[in-house]
Amino acid sequence: MIIDFALAIVPIAWLIIALAGLKLPGHIACVSALLTSAVLAALHWHLETINIATAALEGILNALWPICLVVVAALFTYNLTVRTGAIETIKRMLSGISRDKRILALLIAWGFGNFMEGMAGFGTAVAIPASMLVGIGFNPIIAVVGCLVVNATPTAFGSVGVPTATLSTITSIDSLTLSAEIACMEALLTFVAPFFLVAICGGGVKALRGSFGITFLAALSFTAPWLITALFIGPELPNIIGAACSMACIIAYSRFAKNEVEAAYALPTASEITCASPVNSASPADNASPADDAAEACASPADASSIQAGKITLGIGLRAWAPFALVFILLLATSTICPPVHAALAGIKSSVVVYAGENPNTLTFSWIGTPGVMIFIAALIGGAIQGAQPKDMAVTLASTLKAYWRTLLTICSVLAMAKVMTYSGMIADIATVLVAATGSLYPLIAPAIGSLGGFVTGSGTSSNVLFGPLQVQTANDLGLNPSWIAAANATGAGIGKMICPQSIAIGASAANMPGSEPKILGSVFKYFAIYIAIACILCFAGSILA
Repeated sequence: MIIDFALAIVPIAWLIIALAGLKLPGHIACVSALLTSAVLAALHWHLETINIATAALEGILNALWPICLVVVAALFTYNLTVRTGAIETIKRMLSGISRDKRILALLIAWGFGNFMEGMAGFGTAVAIPASMLVGIGFNPIIAVVGCLVVNATPTAFGSVGVPTATLSTITSIDSLTLSAEIACMEALLTFVAPFFLVAICGGGVKALRGSFGITFLAALSFTAPWLITALFIGPELPNIIGAACSMACIIAYSRFAKNEVEAAYALPTASEITCASPVNSASPADNASPADDAAEACASPADASSIQAGKITLGIGLRAWAPFALVFILLLATSTICPPVHAALAGIKSSVVVYAGENPNTLTFSWIGTPGVMIFIAALIGGAIQGAQPKDMAVTLASTLKAYWRTLLTICSVLAMAKVMTYSGMIADIATVLVAATGSLYPLIAPAIGSLGGFVTGSGTSSNVLFGPLQVQTANDLGLNPSWIAAANATGAGIGKMICPQSIAIGASAANMPGSEPKILGSVFKYFAIYIAIACILCFAGSILA
């Protein structure tokens, strides 16, 4: 048993060493880990070559549709708004709401950051809000730390629910069940996040004096709809709906509550503000990792010339927000909240068995009723509203694929590795030892295992693929609720991203502070420790009550 465990852990150990120790690019590390798992599956677990190949193919097909489809669609939507200049209008609209930096932090890092996480993920929720905050006068380190902290819990529902949907696919647990379990586990941490943000950006807990009401409103107006959506609709829309509600409430409060801004928290007026452009037109370096791709595509130094003077009319504002509004409308209209439409589109699908060995899974491809397709439709219509020509859209799509091909290869490789490890029996062998070592105390470490995946891979999706099957297998062996333990992995993965080298590098790049990564890590680590301790306690308590 010990030999089986030691060999089964090799691909995961190698991935950790390659990424955290050797600093290899993510796609190279993941492809090499896939090859390592394939060799071990053949030599020690005696899995036939055809079975290894078809297991890996099943993982790759799983990754391409719908996961990579959603990633490309979401990033294409964002990049198209950059090309049309609409993102600058959105920046000006957001940064002109208030002169109180606590309110601006809530609006940009919390509200808009969570919206970007729900829409695109993959570093955009840190890079874009952080660059905006720096552009309007925030301390760069504080801006990045604040964005990293509040991005921890929305990660599970990022990129239109990809991390949770992927976890559902590889564990065969219903996505709505997982969505509900994750939301219940994360609700407390989600609610307190804005309070941490205000304290970070305001220089301490004293910053809550005079801003407790708006902070409480920001927390409640996001968490309540976020929780309801996760419980009853699924993982695709919680961040988007919650963020839209929260931003609306923060803006309404700022407009109607005419509180005098304390000098210590005042920023320049909107006419004096310049915002950082999140997109760098330069192509990524050949040896860049997926995190580097995100930094290249979503972050660059502040550029005052990118902000055009002039009043923003209602029409201009609506055009700027059109793609995001259409994403919201189309995803809602095709979700389970509209049964006739959802059922009609769900019927347009194909099912296929790929794995050639025993007990194969059945892959189902929904050709229209899938988030990626809806996002592409929204992007094309929204881009046309903003004046983008077909050539603009084609160039933007091509540049998006060029910038993120490493990310797509990473996702495909990790999913393929997970399938090989699952079908060969490696996951089961690892779970056997974990059961023997931890027993009934296992829920106390389940989120920490997920956070290790988040720390290493920089991705909630990759962490769920890496450790999701292991967590579920261990839960089944211990007689625990598998969906609750799987939810713990997703929760931990988001928390782990807080201290992930890739995430910190993205933030440092967005703030135009190269070399500041150690200082950012030192500042954010205490919040990571608080979050992961609370998550482990909540997971253990929930496992007892379940």
